[in-house]
Amino acid sequence: MLRRFGDRLSFTRKLGFRLGALLSVAILPLALISLVQNFNLVRSAERSVEIALLGRTTSAAAGERALLHSALGSADALGPGVLDLMEQPELCSELMRSFIQRSATYVAAAFVPMDGISNCTSRAAGTPIDFRDSDAYREFISEPGTLVTSLKNGPLSGRPVIAVVQPLYRDRELLGYVTLSLTYELLRSTHDMSLGTQGARIVTFNHRGQVLSLDGNDKELNRTILPQNTELVNLLSSSDTTFRARDNGGAMRVFTVVPIVPGLVYALGSWSPNTAGAGLFQLSRFGAVTIPAALWLVSLAVAYFAVFRMVLRHINVLRGQMRRFAIGNRSEPPPVLHHAPSEISDVSQTFHNMARILIRDEEAMEEAVNEKTVLLKEVHHRVKNNLQLIASIINMQGRMIDDPDAKRVLRSVQDRVAALATIYRNLYQAEHLDAVEAGRLIDDIINQMINASINSSNDLRIVTDIQPLILLPDQAVPLSLLATEAVTNAIKYAGVPEGADRAWVRVSLTSDKPGRATLEISNSVGARVHHSEGTGLGGQLIEAFATQLEGEAVTESNDESFTLRLDFSIDSGVFGSANDPRNVVLTSAAREGAQH
Repeated sequence: MLRRFGDRLSFTRKLGFRLGALLSVAILPLALISLVQNFNLVRSAERSVEIALLGRTTSAAAGERALLHSALGSADALGPGVLDLMEQPELCSELMRSFIQRSATYVAAAFVPMDGISNCTSRAAGTPIDFRDSDAYREFISEPGTLVTSLKNGPLSGRPVIAVVQPLYRDRELLGYVTLSLTYELLRSTHDMSLGTQGARIVTFNHRGQVLSLDGNDKELNRTILPQNTELVNLLSSSDTTFRARDNGGAMRVFTVVPIVPGLVYALGSWSPNTAGAGLFQLSRFGAVTIPAALWLVSLAVAYFAVFRMVLRHINVLRGQMRRFAIGNRSEPPPVLHHAPSEISDVSQTFHNMARILIRDEEAMEEAVNEKTVLLKEVHHRVKNNLQLIASIINMQGRMIDDPDAKRVLRSVQDRVAALATIYRNLYQAEHLDAVEAGRLIDDIINQMINASINSSNDLRIVTDIQPLILLPDQAVPLSLLATEAVTNAIKYAGVPEGADRAWVRVSLTSDKPGRATLEISNSVGARVHHSEGTGLGGQLIEAFATQLEGEAVTESNDESFTLRLDFSIDSGVFGSANDPRNVVLTSAAREGAQH
């Protein structure tokens, strides 16, 4: 048992471990005492700085807090008057105008009912004002309640404003909201940049993360004010917070967040560490770590130079050979390290033999794969030629037949054969035989059908939205054939809508979610000569192809359009996907600073 325990601890007999352990034990007590004392001092001082910065941010935003509280109170105070005059729009508007004229703070006021059409505004008497295109109205409808938001174009003032919204109730019934508008300049002018706030940048934002006002310009907002890779909505908190982070310019700064109107508006202070008084503490923390680290580095340097000549330099060479071989440098087997110690030389000789065998086997496999690829592409090419020949024969036969129904049947067969030919053409032209660009494939099929189906009067408009989509051939083939059948039906039954000059067909292939794709084909419905009743074969084929794709074709129709939609999952085995075993990342390549 003692022998087994000793075997488990055999790594402790290594030279590098023993040197590092002895030197680390020697400096460990002094390093711990130094670290603990210095970090305690730094933490205490940093907390004092954080409290001071919160106070400075609160002081800078005090004027804005008072202005917004006043606006919310004024909007609330206008509510009873609006309730009394709601049935008298002229008097209600006069109330709003007189309020704006008496106040130098606001530029517009209005009561907006739930339908968005207001007859009670501070604008001169006239037609009702439509607020439905206002961002404030949409935000209120989606989430009724008190709101402070920024508008690029105020419905009444026609310029950028800050809108303060208060809901208006009668008993428990929500009637709409009262809104007051302030200018950006007024809100920004309330920032108090005195009394220790020099060098800071203050930005205020609402509870949805929308910027209301800021110091400076938009470039400063993107570069120095906001923390890097952080959304404003993620900074919301019920209490004051302070944190350090890099800004969008890459510089380290101190950020403070204080609520101006709890739950509605917040202020973000952005401080340079030197201005905030935190630079000295960073130096103290650096010193607390530097001295023990320096002693540790010196001890490691001694151990390193002691064993470098005997072991490490040969291991580094061997490791580099393995990395280069792993990432594809296999022109010849790596040389054997004859001058290294015998143990390392034996490892090098074994790796040399293994690499020589792998290079030989891989060359044989590549030759076999290339031969199979050429043969498979030739098969696809010949199948495409045969299908095109069949389509041409069907076309010739159709020209010799006078029966319209027979011509229509032959045309449908010809379209299906031509679609198959297009699929095989893309297969043999593809760089990888296990991947097909379905978007380009469907686009080619649609263009081919358009050229064959639309007559010279040009009375049909085709609109396509085909996104690039890589699929396996097992999915690309049924998807393309389904699209052929659906587009054929759409072109066949497209009618001119009422009030339009021509019919239309829309085709889209999108992938909004990872691993999912949607094919949607729509056509207009209107007055058009009815075709003869179909055989139903196209619908049966569509249903069969949808089953092969493990999806379900859903149809929707109304007085204006008919839509077929297919939502299906993309096979995870598609070439180039994240799960492809051929995408290999070496551990050494993932480490920062690693070299090959």
